[in-house]
Amino acid sequence: MSSQNTLGSPENTLGSADVAAAPSVSFDTLGLDPALLKAIADAGYTAPTPIQAQAIPEVLAGHDLMASAQTGTGKTAAFMLPALHRLSQPSAVRSKGPRVLVLTPTRELAQQVSDATNKYGKHMRLKVVSILGGMPYPLQNKLLSGFVDILVATPGRLIDHIERGRIDFSRLEMLVLDEADRMLDMGFIDDVERIAAATPQTRQTLLFSATLEGVIGGLAQRLLKNPKRISVAAARARHENIEQRLMYVDDLAHKNRLLDHLLRDVDLNQAVVFTATKRDADQLADDLSAQGHAAAALHGDMNQRDRNRTLTNLRRGNVRVLVATDVAARGIDVSGITHVINFDLPKFAEDYVHRIGRTGRGGASGIAVSFASGRDAAHLKKIERYTGQSIEAHTVAGMEPKYKPRPQPSGPRRPGKGFGGRPSAPDNRYGEGRSGHPRNGQRHDGNRQPHHSDGARHGDQARYGEQRRYGDQPRFGDQPRFGDNRRNDDRGRYNDRREVNGNRAQPAGATGQRRQGTSFTLGRGHNSGNKR
Repeated sequence: MSSQNTLGSPENTLGSADVAAAPSVSFDTLGLDPALLKAIADAGYTAPTPIQAQAIPEVLAGHDLMASAQTGTGKTAAFMLPALHRLSQPSAVRSKGPRVLVLTPTRELAQQVSDATNKYGKHMRLKVVSILGGMPYPLQNKLLSGFVDILVATPGRLIDHIERGRIDFSRLEMLVLDEADRMLDMGFIDDVERIAAATPQTRQTLLFSATLEGVIGGLAQRLLKNPKRISVAAARARHENIEQRLMYVDDLAHKNRLLDHLLRDVDLNQAVVFTATKRDADQLADDLSAQGHAAAALHGDMNQRDRNRTLTNLRRGNVRVLVATDVAARGIDVSGITHVINFDLPKFAEDYVHRIGRTGRGGASGIAVSFASGRDAAHLKKIERYTGQSIEAHTVAGMEPKYKPRPQPSGPRRPGKGFGGRPSAPDNRYGEGRSGHPRNGQRHDGNRQPHHSDGARHGDQARYGEQRRYGDQPRFGDQPRFGDNRRNDDRGRYNDRREVNGNRAQPAGATGQRRQGTSFTLGRGHNSGNKR
């Protein structure tokens, strides 16, 4: 990628110093331990990426760090190489607890960090332990009972072990928050601060995030001490190696036909298809498999063994189409993925960037296709504003949409008004409140299952106005007739409320149900009797 690397703004509200642009450097000049240099050479790496060249010297110097870099730029090595260098020296504290703690939002990202750590530290004597949701507690208890050098964990499960007193942080030297913005999106702000409070105040803290402003800036102000600030590739300079396409769809059947056409493209090696809900992911993966595609689903309801098996099959090429929810949007690093297809648009514009970042890894080219309907116009504008790029509309011959997007007015819109003159909904990516908590106060990570009143878990919420199951959309002409009003009860099943001679009767099976042919009128406390 040829985009220019930019650094943090001098007007830093945290009072931290900005880092000067790093000249062209090699790993040999960074001052890393020889065992690490040998592992880097074995992996075939010849020169550090911009984020590595700028972050590694600052971390080796002992500074706290705030870093923003796009996905696929090597940020895992930017914090793990200096962390491993620190472990090359013995600890001054006699304890079995970890010396380095890495917090990640998802199990997939935690597994990726663990794999990278073992690769970089293969010539060192160290023990890396992963504590993730979906793993049996007895196994994790056994792992934590011995010596641990590096602990990689998701916040929910780590809190469980902290509450049970199974982790000793007395010799912890470094705390890394990887993709901190995603952890806040998932309701982890309290857990992150609680975990940080259980660690020594003398620790070094590194924070990596897609954005360094807003709630993330407040978190950094509370947890970091005079941090250095690095920013590589702003949002509008991202993914220049990825061709972004927009395809308008009329209905679900049209969307399915376009998807099948795209997946049969001979230029497609592997693809990730993103859906809005876990139920949709399962259903769509089953449908694609029935059509002859090598497809599999990946979402937060799957246990860790099934998720690992699916990712292994993806890396080996046994799975050509992965149907996933946003739980997989960050943490999947498979070089063979050439296409990303947004079957449903993401809820937040930031998630769009991380979704399409699953292709074009390591500077390779990729294609990202997004399906949208006429109701998505405002949401598409938010995505384009965030990325600073317009998404060009494409069509497939013989599958052109009936819907034709209307050109937007050239003049400025009235403040506070959305498309069509209706007030725009507030773009609150954290659900509600300034602290980043979800509205219901639940934590969503796939580690502990949150307790929603309707039984749905994170990833199962349909977009606004689309509370539905995959495949439940009525076809054109199948709209309910007058008098067929239905309501959705708390168990998710539909009870008919039929009209009887123009009046609304009680549902079938209810007490006091009137017979067909019996009518009544609402008057002054009486009814008019039966009409024959």
